[in-house]
Amino acid sequence: MQLRYSSMERPGLDQERLRAALVAPQGPLAQLEVVAETGSTNTDLAERARLRPSDVPDLSVLTAEMQTAGRGRLGRTWEAPPRSSLFVSVLLRPVNADGRPLPTQSYGWLSLLAALALAESVARRTGVEARLKWPNDVMVDGRKLAGVLAQLVMDSSGAAPAVVVGAGMNVSLTDEDLPVPTATSLLMEYASTTDRNILLEDYIRELADKYAQFRAVDGDASRPWADGTSLLEKISARMATLGQEVRAELPGGKSLTGRAVALDAYGSLVLVDEAGERHSVVAGDVVHLRAVQA
Repeated sequence: MQLRYSSMERPGLDQERLRAALVAPQGPLAQLEVVAETGSTNTDLAERARLRPSDVPDLSVLTAEMQTAGRGRLGRTWEAPPRSSLFVSVLLRPVNADGRPLPTQSYGWLSLLAALALAESVARRTGVEARLKWPNDVMVDGRKLAGVLAQLVMDSSGAAPAVVVGAGMNVSLTDEDLPVPTATSLLMEYASTTDRNILLEDYIRELADKYAQFRAVDGDASRPWADGTSLLEKISARMATLGQEVRAELPGGKSLTGRAVALDAYGSLVLVDEAGERHSVVAGDVVHLRAVQA
């Protein structure tokens, strides 16, 4: 059955409602802005933070009804119908409880942390069970529901760099709207809600909670959180890539095939090739080839 959805059935984001729920003192955010259209929320927020860092504190959020030049890994771009997707970027300035900046090597975990927060908030709120595909895609039964992209924002004053973490999730896209046949949306997965106000609020609360716990352990992904499990364990448990035979498409046109066995201390994917040699893939695109039988 082909799903159809008109723009009139896609309500807009309610900026005042979201601010009342999410911006301090009621919520975890410093500020939140909804815009009708932009090229890229990540680009806009990063540029603001670079030019006027004092105006963009930790946990500042920019979200858009429509994004026309969203950027993914390997320079991919896409455009979705207005109000059909969730496009949200969060500015992070990670420090620990003493106010000391986290080690920059821990920043590699922030996109995975955001992907985990998005997958868990979606599963809890909508009933759609989502899993992670390394490095930062959110999948449902092998089809892409959402993607996360993080970028560093350097500070000209010499302060520690900030990070912008952007997420794009297909909410009410139909078969006709999908950019590729291997994508999906919450509507197509029969989610219990496609209200983007609810979805955005849940995601931000989950992200802020996980971010706070990550900072509390100085950005060490192997240290346990309050519930006794570490970020590394949480992500590994929801990572569909582990245990798969995969092909990693590496920068420069090279590729590497092997069994994905673990994540290392920096969030890189550890592969074991046919010769039994271990490789850490720091960056690249991963194709799942087949599940490895136990």
